[in-house]
Amino acid sequence: MIPPLSALQAFETIARRKSFALAAEELHLTPSAVSHQVAKLEGLLHVRLFERSARGVEMTPAGQQYLQRVASALGAINAATEDLRHGVQDTLYVHSSPSFASLWLMPRIARFTELHPNISLVLSASHVHSDFQLGQMDIDIRYGMPTWPNLEVECILAERIMPLASPEFIRTHALHEPKDLMRVPLIQSSVNLVQWPDWFTRFGGDLRPERMGLRFDRAMMSLDAAVQKLGVALESASVGQALIDSGKLQPIFGEKLSLEVQAHFMVYPARHASRPEVKSFVEWLREEASPLAISKG
Repeated sequence: MIPPLSALQAFETIARRKSFALAAEELHLTPSAVSHQVAKLEGLLHVRLFERSARGVEMTPAGQQYLQRVASALGAINAATEDLRHGVQDTLYVHSSPSFASLWLMPRIARFTELHPNISLVLSASHVHSDFQLGQMDIDIRYGMPTWPNLEVECILAERIMPLASPEFIRTHALHEPKDLMRVPLIQSSVNLVQWPDWFTRFGGDLRPERMGLRFDRAMMSLDAAVQKLGVALESASVGQALIDSGKLQPIFGEKLSLEVQAHFMVYPARHASRPEVKSFVEWLREEASPLAISKG
């Protein structure tokens, strides 16, 4: 059962504007017409989506859950419609984890567009994995352990996780060996597969950090904190390569005291593999992530 599109539009607009009146204005309808559409949708679903109060309109838990799925579907319909209206063909929708998109993909995207000017690339980023059942994304670049059944999963690159800090911070605190890290703030990225205790277990002997200086939930924030001389970050040299090349960050101990992991993967349904746009992007990504390409910077 698919509810009427007009009812779904009314639901999404009210949720976004938090007002029946503002939703009616945006949809060029009367408030009573918008209320009728929502009542129709609630009748079909047999669940209440909104609660009215003196503070305005609030979604019920059921409404919030429904919005997460419906908003993505409406966004896909809108994007497809806009592409068709403007004559855009060969569109490729790529989703990525935020730090990888900002620090690794973006510095390279220009090369993809130069090689494939006929492909219209739409890139989005969030920590939530794409739901391919919605049909909105072609490829998802995910970070984590590759436990995604019924999907094509390919590692993008092997990464070296190592302590990184600004050159000035390294000089000021005389950081030469692992025990020196016990005297400075250690920056923790909570989403990373490799954490500071893992690194010290491998290279620090009996050393164990008692506390972290700063905690973040994004690698790019952890790296930026290191650039700001707030401490030492334990991050991927591949993801932070642009900052290393620019001299803003420096590996403290080089590769000899680093851990190799495979954490970034391109993921897509098998049915997408035959699409020319997907094949072009996958091949380009493989080439960009090859050791030869990385060594060239």
